[in-house]
Amino acid sequence: MRLHDVCPSRPAVEPVMSAHFMAGQPWRFYRTLHRCGKHSAPLWAPARLWSSSSESPPLHTRALLFLTQRFYDVELLMGLNSELKRRTVQWKNSYNSYARQRLGMNIALAHFVLRLKGGFRYVGQDDWFRVDKRGKFSWDFLNHKNTPIEEVDLSHSLINFTGLQSLEGQQSLRTLSLRGCSQVDDWFLARLHIFQNSLEELNISDCPQITVGGLAALRNLRGLRYLDISSLPRISSPGLVVILLEEMLPQCHIVATGYDLSMFQDTVEDEKEIKEQGKTDNRCGTLTEASTV
Repeated sequence: MRLHDVCPSRPAVEPVMSAHFMAGQPWRFYRTLHRCGKHSAPLWAPARLWSSSSESPPLHTRALLFLTQRFYDVELLMGLNSELKRRTVQWKNSYNSYARQRLGMNIALAHFVLRLKGGFRYVGQDDWFRVDKRGKFSWDFLNHKNTPIEEVDLSHSLINFTGLQSLEGQQSLRTLSLRGCSQVDDWFLARLHIFQNSLEELNISDCPQITVGGLAALRNLRGLRYLDISSLPRISSPGLVVILLEEMLPQCHIVATGYDLSMFQDTVEDEKEIKEQGKTDNRCGTLTEASTV
């Protein structure tokens, strides 16, 4: 059953709704859907497909039948929901060139971080600027136009590759936390080379899109002293990855929790035992040859 089946007075309502959706006019879409909803029968309507003598099926069966008959309606609503989420991420990561030119890059970055419901700390200060439980924040950061930002916390935010443009030029940035960011991927990590001379602490734990390829791009961060890669679901061999990172960043402390490293540790211990046994055998062979001579 399609939308024009329950709305006979508007046979072309579905193309109209699709046009509103593609044109970026969700309010027109909702208005059209509301009008058609008045003509559709609710789930608990007395009109049934079953005879009055037969027993009524359970609620979940009727719910599935209801959704099956309105497949295209549900599909359109899901598509609208995905489009709204995509536009929300795009808007939150948009680059505010006007604020950067008029107020400076420090104020522009401060507003960008607070808009993403994150937090930051200025150089030489102990207090953090964060949003409250209602998503509101204080505008006192406007008084620090010439003060650079040292620490940024964007954990569980919607920052993506595009949003990194707002952080460019921050030569005093020492700490960056991206824990649980669903939009952070390998391309994002590859672009972190813009902080290769300043960044010292990086937290990318619980990011579902990061792979080994993205971690390999962190070799450019030569000044990194602390790296948290805990609970990355797309890392299949965490033990080998830790060794790779330790070789690339020998001065950095690697934190990797949330993995089962028991098998990897057993393998490493076995390899050490084999190497030690080989050295012992070589020494014994050398002593035997010397005694024979």
